Order: sequence, then C-alpha cells, then structure tokens
Amino acid sequence: MRVAIIGAGLAGLATAIDLSDAGCEVHIFESRPFVGGKVSSWLDGDGNHIEMGLHVFFGNYYQLLELIKKVGALENLRPKEHSHTFINQGGKVGALDFRFVMGAPFNGLKAFFTSSQLSLLDKFQNAIALGTSPIVRGLVDFNGAMKNIRDLDKVSFADWFRSHGGNEGSIKRMWNPIAYALGFLDCEHISARCMLTVFQLFAVKTEASKLRMLEGSPYEYLHKPILEYLETRGTKIYTRRRVREIQFIEEEHQTRVSGIVIADGDREDIITADAYVAACDVPGIQRLLPQQWRKWPEFENIYKLECVPVATVQLRFDGWVTELHDTQERKQLNRAAGIDNLLYTADADFSCFADLALTSPGDYYKEGQGSLLQLVLTPGDPFIKQSNEAIAQHVLNQVHELFPSSRELNMTWYSVVKLAQSLYREAPGVDVYRPQQKTPISNFFLAGSYTQQDYIDSMEGATISGRRAAKAILDNVKK
Repeated sequence: MRVAIIGAGLAGLATAIDLSDAGCEVHIFESRPFVGGKVSSWLDGDGNHIEMGLHVFFGNYYQLLELIKKVGALENLRPKEHSHTFINQGGKVGALDFRFVMGAPFNGLKAFFTSSQLSLLDKFQNAIALGTSPIVRGLVDFNGAMKNIRDLDKVSFADWFRSHGGNEGSIKRMWNPIAYALGFLDCEHISARCMLTVFQLFAVKTEASKLRMLEGSPYEYLHKPILEYLETRGTKIYTRRRVREIQFIEEEHQTRVSGIVIADGDREDIITADAYVAACDVPGIQRLLPQQWRKWPEFENIYKLECVPVATVQLRFDGWVTELHDTQERKQLNRAAGIDNLLYTADADFSCFADLALTSPGDYYKEGQGSLLQLVLTPGDPFIKQSNEAIAQHVLNQVHELFPSSRELNMTWYSVVKLAQSLYREAPGVDVYRPQQKTPISNFFLAGSYTQQDYIDSMEGATISGRRAAKAILDNVKK
C-alpha cells in the first residue's frame, strides 16, 4: 500500500515508522527545508545549532521512548537528577526533589512537603486541593480517575484549584511556571484537565517525573536516527515540498482523496496514493483542508482551535551562569560548570530554561566558551513584534535578576526564534474540538499532537497521534 504523509514532524515520522514496518510504501512531504516540526533544529551560517524550542523527555513518554529505542537512539538521551529545580530572584533555589527510597506516590509526597518553593500555608492548602482531586482515586483506579479528569476540561486549573482549597501563593510560585512549561499558558487560562493529567501521571508512575535531555541538537541525536531507520525501509522524505491542494472526488455518497498537489520549485506535481495522512500543526491543517469539508463537524471543529505564540531565546556567555557559589569556577573556561538540569522560574518572562552547554554538550558545549542558556518566553504575545535585539536584551536583564553573579559575565552571542502560532491553546472547553485520527474521508487521516490523545500538545502526544493514525490506516486495510 502506498501512503503519502504531509508533514515531517514527530507525528508524521511516527506514522511513517509504523507503516514502513508493516510493509507500506511511504512518502513524506515537508514544506520546510528540515524535518522535526516544532522539535526542529538547524545550523545557522556560523555553525550554531538553533532550536525551535526547549525539549525535555519525561519518563512517562512511553511511546516516544519506544520509538527512540527502535531507531537505536536511546543512548542519545542523558538522564538528569530526579529533581525539578526552581530559580528564584537573587539566585535562591527551590526544588521538587523526587529522590527518595520509595517510589510513587511516596516520592511525590516527599518532594512536595520538603520543597522550599512553598510556604507551610501553601503546602497545607495544596494538600487539601490535591487530596480532594481525582488523583487519589487514580492510586487504585487509574482509568476511572482519568475519566474524571477529562470531565474537568471545562474549567481552568486556577478555578478548580481555588474551589478545592488551593491558594494564590501556590499558583504563583509553583503551578504557573509548570503550566507555562506544559502549555505556554498560566493557570488562569489552562484547562484543569491538562494540569491534572500530568499530576495523575506523576502520582502513580515513579518514572513520570524523571527527565532526560538529548545529548545535543534534535536533528543530530533524534531526527537523524529516525531518518536513517526509515530510509533503510524504503521511505522517501522530500523537504521544501509544500502541499498546495487536496484533490478529492465524490462517488456513491462517499468522498475520497484522489491526489495532492505539491509545489516543487516553480513546478507542481500531483501525488497519488492509497491513503493520505495530514500530520500538520493547527495552522497547517486549517490552511490545508478543502473548504467543502467543513460541512463535517469533525473538520469544522478544527477551526475552533487556536495557538499560543512563543519565543525561544539562546544566549551564549563567557562564563558559567548557573554556577552560583564558586567565582573561579564561574569564570574558568576549561570545563562546564553549573546546574545540569531543566530549570523553572516564577520570576521572569521565561517559564523554563536550561544551560545546553551542560545538559546537551554534544553540540552545545564549545571549548573556550561558557554557558548557552536556552529560554522559552511564555506567553510570547508581548514579544512577537519586538526586534530580536530588544528581546535578547530584555531576557539578559532578567537572567541578571535571577543570577546576580552573571553580571560579572558577558553575553557573546544570541539567537531568537519566534513562533506566532505554536502549541494549540489548551484552554478550558477546547478538548471537545480535537479530532480523531480517522476522518469522514475514507482514505484521509489526521496526525498531530492537537488530535485526540491524553498527552496534551507534547512530543509524546505527537508520537501517540502518529501511531494511532498508522493503526487506523492498517485497520482500514484489514476491513
């Protein structure tokens, strides 16, 4: 069977792996000059690796980790300390430290009650809120709890949290940074379903809160092994191939895709296949769908989805920003020094960040140079129209507030990548508009982390959606 996949992000690549393993002839068409979608990376003219965002691999990304293992890239993931670290103004460090002799849920309770990020009142009120949540049921009935959590999609996490006894201090100091890291929204604007899904996984799966980061750039250490795996199985990947039109026919009260029109430079080609998968992001699928298909609610609902803007900033220094205690270590350039982990903050416009020269040294540590901070500005709305120079200076000033000792260092290089439309907006009441992978068009399928699956808009969500799309295609053949 011949399958055409539109989009070479993780969703499209995951679809292709399962289909090629099943013996299908797979062709992937990507409009960009590189693969990876929102997990893309590329080299600039000076040989710097630029990323679309900051990517963290949690231990409960079961489908993604299975895929990575299949393509022989599991050793490219570097485990980090089992602790979620918060950097507060003035260099004060707080943490959710999950390191404990016992696993979930006990390690989570230990992390929560020993955290200096929250006051005693915060901890007490958090205990009331989370103790009356579906998470407690999830300890003995995971599926039942997840059903309860899905039913909470209509309210924001902040409203749910306050209605269950939670307080503003906890929202500001802990849950907002985590919400921003998850969905680029604060607790007032993110669905309770989204946050409680993550809490549920952390509560029952010890490995869920463990995280890894890539040895280096996503292209070298994630996408390249996937592409090599696919190419050995005959899959063809075409970049700079934008799909301009989906052609379709209606016969015997059934609609079928008859071909897709693809731009190849100044030329247009019509590609035909037995099945077609649109593995796009929300803006991409909204542009791609024929207007005539909006008569189906499954497609019309997609136009009710919105996206969140985000800006990713990289700053290079002539020393080690996150080395908080030793001045000599901070200024030496013979080895990396500082905090080798993902970092959160409630005191800056970037919710989460990391020193890639420490966390992912394969491509980002450079001899004779220091920290390479990668920081995610959320929400990105105020920054999209600003100049890159203004954004970099603004972020640098906030880095100095978090790490006063960094004022002794110089910023030597910066990069800013803006996405006016990034993750789909996980707002209350939106989940019902997310489509299934199987559509009313008999040979047309959807993949992408915005489609129906529990892992929100994430790398795991994209992987699950791709595997579900492949399964739907293969099940269609069996019928």
